[in-house]
Amino acid sequence: MQNYQQDIRQAVAALEAGGVILYPTDTVWGLGCDAANAEAVARIYAIKQRQESKSMLVLVDCPQRMAVYVDTVPDVAWDLMELANKPLTIIYDGARNLAPNLIADDGSIGIRVTAEQFSRDLCARFRRPIVSTSANISGRPTPRTFAEIPDEIIRQCDYVVEYRRNDNSTRQPSGIIKLGADSRVKIIRP
Repeated sequence: MQNYQQDIRQAVAALEAGGVILYPTDTVWGLGCDAANAEAVARIYAIKQRQESKSMLVLVDCPQRMAVYVDTVPDVAWDLMELANKPLTIIYDGARNLAPNLIADDGSIGIRVTAEQFSRDLCARFRRPIVSTSANISGRPTPRTFAEIPDEIIRQCDYVVEYRRNDNSTRQPSGIIKLGADSRVKIIRP
């Protein structure tokens, strides 16, 4: 197995080239790309056979990066992130500086600050948000481990991360909360 830093470098190179990667996150294995690259985002929709009207979320390495990608981060968001006892995706209004085909019809975007080491280091090294969506065909079950990811998904990726491929521990998808600019909270997935 190649070393960790080499794995990060190769994943970043694929992202910078507009590619799609398959990588471990703080929840499940994800398909990822540069969240500002509309062509790469379109490729993920095609790989997943998913309608573009169903938005995807992005990962960032630290909370401070969110302000670049949404108009306003309501104060309650900081409390929610601090109190969360599992990975939490928050949907914010006023998405900006992202690929137009990634932003929901209502102008919102889901963002998660990842706590998992590899995805956090990857986001920090890339210095931009990375799309994160489960590595499955839309409507089919979410793979719980790398071994469960369909070959048809793996073959379409430009880079497949080595790190954690043999880890058979299962992780759950994140909780999802929609947070309006008025700080109104709507639970999408507990």
